[in-house]
Amino acid sequence: MQKPAATTVASRAAAKTPAKKIEDKLARLGLRTDMDLVLHLPMRYEDETFVVPIRDASFMGGQSVQIEGLVTACEVQYKPRRQLVVTLADDTGQATLRFLNFYGSQLKQMAEGNRVRARGELRHGFFGPEMVHPIYKMVLEGAPLPVALTPVYPSGEGLPQTYLRKAIASALGRLAWRDTLSPALRDTYSLMPFEDAVRLLHNPPPETDEGALADRSHPAWVRMKFDELLAQQLSLKRAQVARRAKGAAALPVIGALSQAFQQGLPFALTGAQQRVLDEVRRDLLAGFPMQRLLQGDVGSGKTVVAALAAAQAIDSGFQAVLMAPTEILADQHFRKIAGWMEPLGIEVVWLTGSLKKKDKLDAKQRIESGAAQLIIGTHALIQDDVVFARLGLVIVDEQHRFGVGQRLTLRNKGLGLSDGIDPTQIVPHQLMMSATPIPRTLAMTYYADLEVSVIDELPPGRTPIVTRVIDQNRRDEVIGRVHAATLEGRQAYWVCPLIEESEALQLQTATDTHATLSAALPDLQVGLVHGRLKPQEKQAVMDAFTRAEIQVLVATTVIEVGVDVPNASLMVIEHAERFGLSQLHQLRGRVGRGSAASVCLLLYQSPLGQIAKQRLAIMRETTDGFEIARRDLQIRGPGEFLGARQSGQAMLRFADLETDQWLVEQARTVALALLRDDAVTVEMHLARWLGAKEEFLKV
Repeated sequence: MQKPAATTVASRAAAKTPAKKIEDKLARLGLRTDMDLVLHLPMRYEDETFVVPIRDASFMGGQSVQIEGLVTACEVQYKPRRQLVVTLADDTGQATLRFLNFYGSQLKQMAEGNRVRARGELRHGFFGPEMVHPIYKMVLEGAPLPVALTPVYPSGEGLPQTYLRKAIASALGRLAWRDTLSPALRDTYSLMPFEDAVRLLHNPPPETDEGALADRSHPAWVRMKFDELLAQQLSLKRAQVARRAKGAAALPVIGALSQAFQQGLPFALTGAQQRVLDEVRRDLLAGFPMQRLLQGDVGSGKTVVAALAAAQAIDSGFQAVLMAPTEILADQHFRKIAGWMEPLGIEVVWLTGSLKKKDKLDAKQRIESGAAQLIIGTHALIQDDVVFARLGLVIVDEQHRFGVGQRLTLRNKGLGLSDGIDPTQIVPHQLMMSATPIPRTLAMTYYADLEVSVIDELPPGRTPIVTRVIDQNRRDEVIGRVHAATLEGRQAYWVCPLIEESEALQLQTATDTHATLSAALPDLQVGLVHGRLKPQEKQAVMDAFTRAEIQVLVATTVIEVGVDVPNASLMVIEHAERFGLSQLHQLRGRVGRGSAASVCLLLYQSPLGQIAKQRLAIMRETTDGFEIARRDLQIRGPGEFLGARQSGQAMLRFADLETDQWLVEQARTVALALLRDDAVTVEMHLARWLGAKEEFLKV
């Protein structure tokens, strides 16, 4: 809570600096109010509470020290390059301060006889101990030292630490402090008062445990992380409540289509598939919109669950739509689901950007008339001229690969106006699917507004995939392995990371690999598919591979998801060290889809970096997508995991999802209690921590 006078920090800018210029620089850091400044916490600290004699500092190599002395010499030298060289002396010795970039004003500052306090790493140079580009200030003899550790803040260009420190100190003095957590709540969770925690982090006393500050385990940091997670949980849970206040058409009929469809499947649903289907069906019966995330490892059978959900929508008299991020994946869904549904009399329509104008127009007319009951396609589905008659269910596959705006556009197409209902108050049910398992902590934190279903069981008959890591110098052996597999009637993928030669990366390219394999395996048909092929060309190659007319398919990552060829049992991935864990796992999942023993060979180029070694070791050790996701989160952090869902949203600034999982659990519990009992505190806490950013969490 702030005093009315504390509007912006710009009005209090330093007199020598134009207010607008300072305001713009602060705004780029998101610092517009006193509370913004107060929550702009240090990223590290420097201990300037004592001065080390120069003689002693000379023996403290490798660490930052603070020295003080008189300037005994100052000159500009020109060899080996122009530089300012200052000699500083105290009662114990002397040191050199060297500035490779400097201003003319520094020459006057550093005049002989002036006193300088400098901080940096004192190294042994050719002419004795020296500091290169130290942080320094001019002082008088006996000038007092700081009594607290000196904070170092995240900053931007042209915004010096000294100004940030003054602005933050000023904000700390003006703020009307109020804790959003009651004393009883703080006692329950052993949390510091908000003001005490903030003041300590900005001005930690010298006796404060520097290690606890650095690794953010200090109680003051714990309070900040708890508050941040609480704000996120409050916002997401409130978005969930707001969504449930909106209307949706109940889809109550599990009728003849659904029953015939499930009975006609050539396999029985696994226990996990049936459990998840029951969860989805229960949501579709409600009069508020379902927003469920369906997770399942590669090959776990998410598509059939989605198709059965679509059947329920169609049984209930509504349309269903399935949107996929690539044409290959959308086509895979279309062929599979249409093969199941069209024999039952259901009209399944295909809509992508590559359709001819006449076919596209025909598809749009059937969608608008309601003749199309299930529509499958790509981004083309969200164009303005695509109008649905009665859209009841939206299914988004690989949801993290779509932007927030793209998913919203499809969802907001609503049920149409024929029902006489305000479309702004009615939205379709939404089922989002992901084959990239999201670790539980990440799901709890960033998907707290969604219901999450997990298919944690693979269908019977799937053979485990053996993974081997091989130096690319053994390429000839690998080619021999591919040939042997094809002689046994199997097929193979060979995946490359680039299409054309890149001198910078020097990677084996798909086109070169295709030529090499074609020459080395003259008795086989070697196909090539990559993102620059026209959709029809791409599909023709994939069809030939599916029919086993092509024995080896050289491809880029366009085959990462959706490709299902049970006869393919060997996967070779070139330069595996260049791929992320999630992508490697997805690619590996293209094999092991039939009854034959399957192998994935990860070719790498030496030398390997530490992270690349970790990734390849993880791939060799496990095929469990959830374990891979958990370890991937440790390596990468949450940002890349979330994909376009969080586009525009600031990631958590202080909390760490790996080390602070216990805080996520506590914050969720407190959020539910506050939403139930204390609306005023909820508003105050969200205003403090999220402000205008809350909108990014609501999609």
